[in-house]
Amino acid sequence: MSGVGGGYPSDLADEQWALVEPLLPPARVGPKGGRREKHPRRRIVDAIFYVVRTGCAWRQLPKDFPPWPTVY
Repeated sequence: MSGVGGGYPSDLADEQWALVEPLLPPARVGPKGGRREKHPRRRIVDAIFYVVRTGCAWRQLPKDFPPWPTVY
């Protein structure tokens, strides 16, 4: 489990992330393509898996994840 963050058991391993990342839509970057992403996509996906695995409420996500409205 590398990547950025707390290292929770629910975090994706690098090999798993390599399989998931191509399935996400491309980031829109550029003058008219939208603003830069504020939070790494991997941390957002890790936060979703954390909620699924622990059953916690969105608002109870640990603070080292992106804000719960972003993840939700």
